[in-house]
Amino acid sequence: MAAADMLTSQLRLVFYVGEDVMSGKPIYKAKTFNVHTDATVEDLFNASQALASLQERPLFNVERIDKSEIRQA
Repeated sequence: MAAADMLTSQLRLVFYVGEDVMSGKPIYKAKTFNVHTDATVEDLFNASQALASLQERPLFNVERIDKSEIRQA
C-alpha cells in the first residue's frame, strides 16, 4: 500500500497580456505564490480574487500546484 505526504502547495495566477502580433496567439503571464498545504479551495479562491484586483491585467486562470512525496505505507 502507498501513501502520499504533501510537501508544498502553490497558488498560480495566470493573466492575459494580449495577442502576439505575428501569430495572433494569446500571451499569458503567471505569478506564483507559496501557500499553506492545508489551505482550502475557498481560501485560495478568495486570495486569488484579492490579488487579481491589485493587478493591471485581467485574470485568465487560477491554478493550485501541489507537490507530494509518495512512499510505501
